[in-house]
Amino acid sequence: MSEGVYTQVRYLDGHRFRAAFIAGTQAIINDRGYLNKINVFPVPDGDTGTNLASTVQAIAAEIPQDPSLGVVVSSAADAALMGSRGNSGIIFAQFLYGLSRTLKTHKTASTQKFAAAIKDSVNHVYASLINPVEGTILTVMRAWSEAFEKVSEISDDFQVNLHKAYEAAEIALKNTPKQLEVLAKAGVVDAGAKGFVDLLKGIADFIRAGNLKDIQSFEKPPEESEIHEFSSDDEIPYRYCTEALLTNSKIDFVEVKRQAEAYGDSIVVAGSPQKLRLHVHTNEPAKLFDWLRDEGELASMKAEDMVRQFEVSHHRKYEIALVTDSACDLPQKIIEDYQINVIPFTVNFGENSYLDKITITPEKFYDMLENAPIHPSTAQPSPASVSNLLAFLKTHYDSVMSVHISSQLSGVHNLALQAVETHEGDDIHVIDSKHLSVSQGLIVYRLAQDIASGVSIEKLVELADSYVKKTRVFVDVATLKYMVRGGRVSPLKGVVGKLLNLKPIISLDEDGKGVAFGKSFSRRGNMEKIRQLVVDYAADSPVWEYAIVHARALERARQYASELETLLGKAPAYIQEISPVVGAHNGIGVVGIGIMQK
Repeated sequence: MSEGVYTQVRYLDGHRFRAAFIAGTQAIINDRGYLNKINVFPVPDGDTGTNLASTVQAIAAEIPQDPSLGVVVSSAADAALMGSRGNSGIIFAQFLYGLSRTLKTHKTASTQKFAAAIKDSVNHVYASLINPVEGTILTVMRAWSEAFEKVSEISDDFQVNLHKAYEAAEIALKNTPKQLEVLAKAGVVDAGAKGFVDLLKGIADFIRAGNLKDIQSFEKPPEESEIHEFSSDDEIPYRYCTEALLTNSKIDFVEVKRQAEAYGDSIVVAGSPQKLRLHVHTNEPAKLFDWLRDEGELASMKAEDMVRQFEVSHHRKYEIALVTDSACDLPQKIIEDYQINVIPFTVNFGENSYLDKITITPEKFYDMLENAPIHPSTAQPSPASVSNLLAFLKTHYDSVMSVHISSQLSGVHNLALQAVETHEGDDIHVIDSKHLSVSQGLIVYRLAQDIASGVSIEKLVELADSYVKKTRVFVDVATLKYMVRGGRVSPLKGVVGKLLNLKPIISLDEDGKGVAFGKSFSRRGNMEKIRQLVVDYAADSPVWEYAIVHARALERARQYASELETLLGKAPAYIQEISPVVGAHNGIGVVGIGIMQK
């Protein structure tokens, strides 16, 4: 636009909408640090700026350069459903979805048409919430919409109308502490509302004086795990921050909101039955996602442990953080007592994905393993989830030790090593346990005890190496059926094994690679052989601890415990079910014994 020349903007098309939105995106990104700082509602977890910035950046990266306003707005709404994060992000996604419902068939929009569209969008946002709370982004959206509609009755210039509506939104923002006591107490305005006002200012400034040629492009933001940081005085009634993308839903939009109340709070719904985004704070993520799977296709999900993040930030017990993965079988009480951080693997049944031990319990998993027509597959965590957790822990601990399943069995150990390379100079140590399941659990358990007793990180690294060498695992496999289904044993060998009634004993070699350690022709024969293996191993050196895991074979696990207690003079440290990610490969009926020398 030439200096000194005023040109009215009487219509909004695809190019102008895209450029204005990108300008607003940059405004939010520039302010994200401050937005995090003032974030106290609905939970004071210091991430509203990060979440909003990530949401609008994901949208900006997907908006096409198309002259049609309807095409651009519809693309933005779709990108918002896929890339939105946090309460405010999903509320904004719902706003864009409402906008697309009205404008999807329009190549351009006048101020009057745009006023009607944003009014409908705001109503759509309010309808998507169980309990709309004033003094938030909702209030500012409504004030902006009403002001834009009012000024559009006398003006058809987008420059004038957007500026006047922005001023009204700014006034509504300043008044948010008068509507929410938690804001007044903290002396701040609502963070989500402030982010929306940032967006509006960027948009208004561009429409008034921007140049289409100056608009940059955005790339999709990197995948991140949300890190919720609460103050030490906060209470956290629900442990997990969950989000899900549901497609081809069979349930009514309003019914999703109503039924979601049974699982927790902070409920936000965006989209439509064809593509629906749901945000819930819950203590029962497995039950929540099971319900959603019954109602449609669960395209994506997340479940982040806000309690553990709170403990890390404000109630850490030790100077060294301990990390492992969900292939490590340890009782939840030990994990809680020693504040062990667990990175979940993914377990897949066809197109349905589950977070190991979080959104699928062993009980549910073994039901599905027994009855599902397809065998499950497993996948390692994403590189970003590993890197983000290690980086987060390093900001709160002096050192970090990350102990993972054998590198011969999974790539998660290498992911952790790669993450350490990106955090060069940080005191992060990655250990290849060369074990899995119960034996990995014993190694992590002993290191946790050392950390609790004040052992230095340098000494801990030495001890970790010795513990790996002092540990053995013996696995009593009930049937080859599951190994055949999973592709680890050929069908021919499976048939021969079934005909001969072979019962293999599996262990790990010194490199952590699975090996056949023996076999018998009966389960009793396996028990006798494993009993002797344990006796021989215990004869070399006194036993520190041993533990037993099983896949729906509790009685057999107890038989092992009874016989080994007689032989070793002590009860097992624990007996528990094998994690789904390990059970997927060994099947129902398996029993594993891990043992570590002093």
